[in-house]
This record gives sequence, C-alpha cells and structure tokens, in this order.
Amino acid sequence: MPAPADARCRIDAAKPAFQPSLPAARKALQETGRLTVVALGSSATAGSGASAEDKSYPAVLQAELRRRLPGAEVKVVNKGVGGQSAYDMLLRMQVDVIDEKPAIVIWQTVINDAIRDIGEEKLAKILSKGIGKARAAGVDMILMDLPWLPREGRYPHYDEYRAVLTKTAQEQGVSVFPRYALMKGWSNSRQFTPEELLGMDGLHLVDAGYRCLGLRLADGIVSGIGNVRIETVAPGVKPTN
Repeated sequence: MPAPADARCRIDAAKPAFQPSLPAARKALQETGRLTVVALGSSATAGSGASAEDKSYPAVLQAELRRRLPGAEVKVVNKGVGGQSAYDMLLRMQVDVIDEKPAIVIWQTVINDAIRDIGEEKLAKILSKGIGKARAAGVDMILMDLPWLPREGRYPHYDEYRAVLTKTAQEQGVSVFPRYALMKGWSNSRQFTPEELLGMDGLHLVDAGYRCLGLRLADGIVSGIGNVRIETVAPGVKPTN
C-alpha cells in the first residue's frame, strides 16, 4: 500500500511513460543477478536540500530497485558533487563511473552550465563525449532533464540549454528522464505545497521531491529492463551461462 506521497508522485501516469532502453542492465541481471547503477551529477544528485543522506534520490532509487527486483543484488552509487559542470563530470567519467563497472549511469547535469552560460556548442560536445565514453564501456546511459524552477527566468538561456541536452540525447540515441515535465506537473497538481518540493533557495528539491524523483526513476528502470529471470549468485561464485 503506497504512502500518500508516493501516490502523488504518479499523478501524471496517463502521460507517455518513461521507458529507457537498458540492454546492459537486462543482461547483467540475467547473467549475474546483479545491477549496479551510478548516479553522476551535481548538487541534485548529492542530495542538497534533503534532510538526511537516505532521503537523496539515489538512496530512494536503491531502496525501490531492491524492493522491486527481489533476488537481485542492487547497488546505486552516489557520485554527486555540488557545483560541478558537465565538463567537471566528464573528467571523472572514467574513475567515478566506468571503474565502478555499472550497467546504468544516470547523468544529471547541465544546470550549472546553463546558469554560467558556457556556450551551447561547447556543451553539446561535452555531452557527446561523455555519452561516447559510457557507450564504449558497455554502460546504459540515462540523461536527466533539467529541473523545473519557479523562477527560471533568472537564467535567460535556460530553455536553450535544455534543448541542447534533448537534441544531443536524440542524436546519440540516449534516453532522457523527464525531470522538468514531472516537477512542473507535481507543482501544478496542487497535491504538494511549494515547501514540500523545493527548498527556500527555489533551486533544490527537498525530501518529498527527491522521493518522487527516485520512485519515478525506479518505475522507468524496471519497465525498461522488462521481465527478466534473475539468477541469484552466491558471493564469490562466478555465474555460468
């Protein structure tokens, strides 16, 4: 029985569902019974605004995936560093993502690039390089759309940077998690008070918002993986094909 807050997270369920293509994740579960996800990002991934570490979206996502994939060994690694740009994250893609040997990386980025207005062409190149690195390593990537902000007019080129992310993802064949549309829907639904979703800075989510983010990501990941027979593997035992 979902808690009331969880039900509110799915008020727009009738809209086209987020269902990413996750062949590496499906294969990992089938062959090893394990699923590792790396959450790469800035302050929204690190959990700025959350009341505790286990209230961040990666922590919620891990708990939800473990609940929904019984028998699987699930780990979500939080690699969020506040204030970082897309280029900062590209520089740590090898050590913080690929070296963790995940099946999925969720890349939450661009917000700081939009605020600093680094240049749209430059951003597109950075995103393409990051996607290429993940693809070469056999990692499924999910790009996270920018957040909906009540006062996004403070950033004159915000929509243009969102468009760069969307266009690059389309060109590279990468799934985009629709954070902007979801957050706007939650706010417009009047099911949440403004204080439940965003902190006093008008920029970072707080607990209820992060929980919704983790739940909806879990919805999409489980849907994208599809029905899979999970082989439970004892620690230290190499799975057989």
